[in-house]
Amino acid sequence: MDRLKVLKTYKIYIGGKFPRTESGRYYTPTSGKGEALGNICLSSRKDVRNAVVAARKALGDWSERAAFNRSQILYRIAEMLEGRKEQFTEELVFQGLNAKQAKNEVELSIDRLIYYAGWCDKYQQILGSVNPVASSHFNFSNSEPMGVVGIITEGGTSLLSLVSLIAPVIAGGNTCVVLASEEKPLCAVTFAEVLHSSDVPGGVVNILTGQRNELIKPLAEHMDVNAIANDTRDKEVTLMLEESSVGNLKRIRSYDLNWEKYESQHLHLISDFQEVKTTWHPIENIGGASSTY
Repeated sequence: MDRLKVLKTYKIYIGGKFPRTESGRYYTPTSGKGEALGNICLSSRKDVRNAVVAARKALGDWSERAAFNRSQILYRIAEMLEGRKEQFTEELVFQGLNAKQAKNEVELSIDRLIYYAGWCDKYQQILGSVNPVASSHFNFSNSEPMGVVGIITEGGTSLLSLVSLIAPVIAGGNTCVVLASEEKPLCAVTFAEVLHSSDVPGGVVNILTGQRNELIKPLAEHMDVNAIANDTRDKEVTLMLEESSVGNLKRIRSYDLNWEKYESQHLHLISDFQEVKTTWHPIENIGGASSTY
């Protein structure tokens, strides 16, 4: 008799843990050949809320860490992904890529993490400025993380698009809630296992699987989510995001990039989720000399 294959049950990732969805539901996506990919959690609105709470709780510690330490952690993610390169390649092939495409996507994902690890302690110098003013003040502009960022990924490059959006968001000191590709979710949940063993504090990255149309609205409407990074090319999804996000004036960034191109990695993907804080510092004149206090 042919052996019945035991499908892996892929859990979601919230607050550094791997719970099952509170709804108790799951779905079974299939590959291009009709093979079942696994038992995937169908996340609910409650899971979205739990993930946002975890992301907000982790924000203070993560945003206040030294930029060099965030750089070390992103580099560690790349190291762990390098060590599991064969597993991710197999999953990408299982989801429909050929071996060459799969290997290229994993290697690009590793390189992208290292690219943004290098920016962690440099982007402030590029984005910040000392501004000329007409009064006796120093005027400085510095970048600060926006807060909790929702990330909606598209299924075309299930690993590379995921990494290409998570890396700049957390490099800039933000935390995030990720809606994984509905059609090709395997690499997203396996990537959560990499994050779990890579010194990333629990709650910095939270990954949910399920039906995109069911999860987008509660994520976009959530008042504790500060911005959305949208990688889908669906105009209806973009419109839904814009309409649902007006409650707290979320910043919506929709990307139509080929993540395999070198030009798709850029400082702007960090600055898109930064707020500019301007500080005025008075200058005191004492005996004709200029000094600060």
